[in-house]
Amino acid sequence: MSSTSTPPPKKFILPDLVSHCDFPIRVSRHRKQVEAETKRWLFKGDNLRGRKIRDQFHGLKSGTLSAMCYPDAGCPQLRVANDFLTYLFHLDNLSDDMDNRGTKTTADVVLNSLYHPHTFHSSARVGKMTRDYYKRMVRTAAPGTQQRFIETFDFFFQSVTQQAMDRAAGVIPDLESYIALRRDTSGCKPSFVLIEYANNLDIPDEVMEHPLIASLGEATNDLVTWSNDIFSYNVEQSKGDTHNMIPVVMNEQGLDLQSAVDFVGEMCKQSIDRFNEDRSQLPSWGPKIDRDVAVYVDGLANWIVGSLHWSFMTERYFGKGGAAVKATRIVELLPLRK
Repeated sequence: MSSTSTPPPKKFILPDLVSHCDFPIRVSRHRKQVEAETKRWLFKGDNLRGRKIRDQFHGLKSGTLSAMCYPDAGCPQLRVANDFLTYLFHLDNLSDDMDNRGTKTTADVVLNSLYHPHTFHSSARVGKMTRDYYKRMVRTAAPGTQQRFIETFDFFFQSVTQQAMDRAAGVIPDLESYIALRRDTSGCKPSFVLIEYANNLDIPDEVMEHPLIASLGEATNDLVTWSNDIFSYNVEQSKGDTHNMIPVVMNEQGLDLQSAVDFVGEMCKQSIDRFNEDRSQLPSWGPKIDRDVAVYVDGLANWIVGSLHWSFMTERYFGKGGAAVKATRIVELLPLRK
């Protein structure tokens, strides 16, 4: 008697997250100017060189993401936000290596540059770039905003170091551990702090720490990162990278690929629903703070809808075929790289 094994899948279907999110899309009028200025900044001197890196920059379209996530920012503030997001995407290129040891070295340079922007000096290009955008940021950022930015970026490096260790050991974490780590490896937390900076907000710490404000940030983070895991899965599986929610769910729950994608897609939809529920429950802190909180929460909504639509515009996940994938939701699996 012969047993037949199921052949590996050749494609999968994306969940329809775009239709589940009805937030309005707005795009900053400063997008083109800021894109051009960030490009000059990124390739200035010895920051980054090479045709491949330039192609990655153009294909990334980070200026479009920034313009949709911070649509009301003034030009200088949008420039800092776009510099930061572009730098975040290129962080492994900006540092010499991003294995466990390299991550620790990069973290030391970056965090010293943030804590001591006027006195700490490093010849590393990642340090110079960190000091440059942060000196511009502190000109108008409220003290609480500055502190939150540094703290959340510190969490980012701690979690990326753990991720590098897991990757080197071939460890696939359980779902709960993965979710906790992913909320920091995404880089969303410092990016959300930039909502405060970009809109000139000065929200008291006790308001930012309120359970509902924290829950809104968490729901946004979960949607952005979990949907990103779905969109980036194809490229990552072709590299043999297992630090993604899809293989985590497949491993823990014994699901096939499509079932795991559907499972994570349902979690993404629930995070949007969670955001809307929390938003409707916000208390009042008085007219001035309520206005600032409304702007901040709108900024989180901009991140949800902006990241979803940008994922099909950038070439990072679907190459030049993002529009077709958005229309059909069908992803053809890439072969495993040798």
